[in-house]
Amino acid sequence: MSLATTTAPRPAPPPLAPGRAPAPGYEVLAHLARTGWLDLYDAWSEERDCRCVVKVLRPDRRDEDRLAERLVREGRWLRRFTHPHLVRAYETFASPEPLVVLETLTGETLAHLIDRLPRRAAAEDVAVLGVQLCSAVHYLHGQGLLHLDLKPANVVVECARAKVLDLSVARAPGAAPAGVGTFGYMSPEQARGGALSAAADVWGIGITLYELATGDLPFDIGDTTDGTTTTDRTPTAGGAAADWYPQLEAPAPPVRARRRLPPALAAAIDGCLRPDPADRPSVSELSAALDTTLRRHRRDTPETG
Repeated sequence: MSLATTTAPRPAPPPLAPGRAPAPGYEVLAHLARTGWLDLYDAWSEERDCRCVVKVLRPDRRDEDRLAERLVREGRWLRRFTHPHLVRAYETFASPEPLVVLETLTGETLAHLIDRLPRRAAAEDVAVLGVQLCSAVHYLHGQGLLHLDLKPANVVVECARAKVLDLSVARAPGAAPAGVGTFGYMSPEQARGGALSAAADVWGIGITLYELATGDLPFDIGDTTDGTTTTDRTPTAGGAAADWYPQLEAPAPPVRARRRLPPALAAAIDGCLRPDPADRPSVSELSAALDTTLRRHRRDTPETG
């Protein structure tokens, strides 16, 4: 009689300790976070004499060429792009290991703000954030890219100014496999796979504003996800489809069913979450609608003092 044995997976090697050099001219100050395939470090740049964020492949994922390509591609995009609502990259290394150096943002992610604030964000703040997200997305679309992973965890807010992070799953419009993006946040067409257009990012803006306004996602995602991108959990060139997506089961409930908002703002958010991408507003139309909401709010709000 023989007993089958199984080998437990090896634990991932520990992050770099403070004082180590992830690349020439950079010193690790602290480990910030570990995702399914990345380590993020608070680091010091000798050349710039300032802190920065270093994004590098986890030690146990360094032999995966497609991940290395994704990281280097993202860094090169962010070095080339210049927009006030996009995070900046200072430097990108392809060897001896892939690494991206980003600016340090002193704010906090929208996800942290949503969890931390005792009350829901003011309607004016929701509209302001929406206008800023539209600006960043409009710029990316002008560069020929869809972001495809807009969500509160990928937006940092600092002094009332938003900056969009993470172009790791960004791609040109067109055909894409099912599951590109984050499980509870991706548009129905991202979940299904097929042709993707600017409307997918309009959905991303809408679902981010919905969560900011209400404190919840419009769909019950249960315990089927940890909030990371599908490609964080099973990285491939395009994504990995799940067995079930709530956004394919039923339309998003109206935002005013969960939070009282000015009608124009509620209509703008609901319009972003229409199941058919052809029925959603364009980025320019959405920005104009949110701007109109702001003007009405400021006109109707009496000044104090």
